[in-house]
Amino acid sequence: MPTPTPQRQLSRTLLLTAAVVPLALAVADDVRLRRRLEVAGRDELTGLRRRQALTDHGEKLLPAGHRADDVLVLLLDVDAFKQVNDVFGHAAGDRVLVVVARRLHRWCSARRGLAARLGGDEFGAFVRLPRADVDRELVDLRSRLNEPVAYEGLGPGVPCSVSVGAAHTADLPGRPWTALLRAADVAMYRVKSGEAAFPYLGTRDDAATATVNGRRPGRPGTHLAAAHAA
Repeated sequence: MPTPTPQRQLSRTLLLTAAVVPLALAVADDVRLRRRLEVAGRDELTGLRRRQALTDHGEKLLPAGHRADDVLVLLLDVDAFKQVNDVFGHAAGDRVLVVVARRLHRWCSARRGLAARLGGDEFGAFVRLPRADVDRELVDLRSRLNEPVAYEGLGPGVPCSVSVGAAHTADLPGRPWTALLRAADVAMYRVKSGEAAFPYLGTRDDAATATVNGRRPGRPGTHLAAAHAA
């Protein structure tokens, strides 16, 4: 077989380059697009997933009639957050949210779960936990979340207290994501108000609270809709 001339070799190289470069550019564009979409689905301050991502994952994990018996749904908010902002400043308040988000994310990730910032000082999450471990794990979570937050040389740090409400699929078998979310939100309210001792898990009655988005009446962004109760 005759040896290709330099001109032919150059032509082949150019043809190969012409075929490969567009493919490489397309792959790079796809990677950039995926990254943009991922960033768009995350809260800018904390880096956690946003409410819709939690809803999408939760509804897929817990459709009506599901058989999961090891899912714990959580709703949390920072206690006296306005006071934190008023006393220490909004930058310190933002720092508290970032640190709480980081602590919650680490705890959830270690338990095959997902954490999200719902807005303001509110967070939501789910993890996979056997019912027998829930009380102990919730105590551990709250202990981690309630550690003071280091900030700009403040010796003791910024005080941090987080109310935690939860609901478990073993207590609400077959109930959909929205019902578990409602039960967890009511549980958080009961603990926060002192009506129930922590840890408290949402009950069937709590899950029947009539809201359309899983949050009890009177919370920001809620509105009553008894017909939607799951």
